[in-house]
Amino acid sequence: MLFLWNVRNEYLVLHLKITGEMDLRKITEKVADCAKSVGEFIRVERKSFSYTAVEIKGLNDLVSYVDKTSEKMLVERLSEILPEAGFIVEENTKSETKDYNWIVDPLDGTTNFIHGIPCYAISIALEFKGEIIVGVVYEVAQNECFRAFKNGGAFLNDTKISVSERTKLSDSLIATGFPIYNFSRLDNFIHTLTYLMKNTHGIRRIGAAAADLCYLACGRVDAFFEYNLNPWDVAAGALIVKEAGGTVSDFNLTQNWLFGKEIVATNTHLKEVFEKIINESFKPS
Repeated sequence: MLFLWNVRNEYLVLHLKITGEMDLRKITEKVADCAKSVGEFIRVERKSFSYTAVEIKGLNDLVSYVDKTSEKMLVERLSEILPEAGFIVEENTKSETKDYNWIVDPLDGTTNFIHGIPCYAISIALEFKGEIIVGVVYEVAQNECFRAFKNGGAFLNDTKISVSERTKLSDSLIATGFPIYNFSRLDNFIHTLTYLMKNTHGIRRIGAAAADLCYLACGRVDAFFEYNLNPWDVAAGALIVKEAGGTVSDFNLTQNWLFGKEIVATNTHLKEVFEKIINESFKPS
C-alpha cells in the first residue's frame, strides 16, 4: 500500500494496490477527524441560525445552507482521503458511484437542527460493492463520535462499546422514527407502536436515524425500526451496530436494509422476538 501525505490539508491519501487492501483503521481515524472538523462548522452556525434560511425540498422535508455547505466540505475532504471512491450523498453535491463509495449525510436530523433540538449528526460510511466497511457518526451537539470498521469493533470517542444485554422485551427501550411524508404504511406503524407501548419500557423518537442506531450500539436503547429511509441515513450506523454485537435486517428479515428503505436493528437477545413483531406488523393486509 502506498501512503501519500497531503501537506495542504493534512489528510492521508491512500492509493489501493491491485489487491484492494487498505488500512481501515487509519481511514476510520481520518474520517472521524473530518467529521469533527465539519461538525465544528455546524456547531458555530447553529448559534446564529435563522429560520429564514430554511428551504423546503418537499412535504416536511427541510434543508438549509448548513446541510449544503457541510456536504461540500465533506465531499472535498473525503475525496482527499480516498480519491478512488465515488459518492452517494443526500444533497447531490456529487453523484458518481464506483467500486468504493462514500455514503454521506451531512446533517442527519435537519429538523432538530433547525428547531434547536440537540440531536443532529454527520453520518459517513465507506461502501465496497454493497458492503459497508467503515462507519462514522458524529453527534454534533453532544460531541460524541461513534466509529467502526469491518471486524474492528465499535467505539464511542475512545471507549469500546457494545449493545445491551437485556433479554426481555418488557425490559427494553425502543427507538423509531415517525413518517413525515410517506404515510402509506401508517396503519401498520400505529399498530406496531400500540403493541410496543404496552409491552416495553417505552418508545423514543430521537429524530435522527444515525443517532438511533448509535444509541442502540452503545446500549442506550435495545431495538430500532423505521421505514422510508435512505442509504445515507443508515449506512454508517448499521455497521456500528454490527461491530457492537447487534443485528441488522429489513422488515422481511433479509439483508436489503441499505437500499431497501427500511431497517430493524436489535441487540442479539431480542433479535428473534423483535424481528417477528416488525415482520408480522408490516405484512400487507
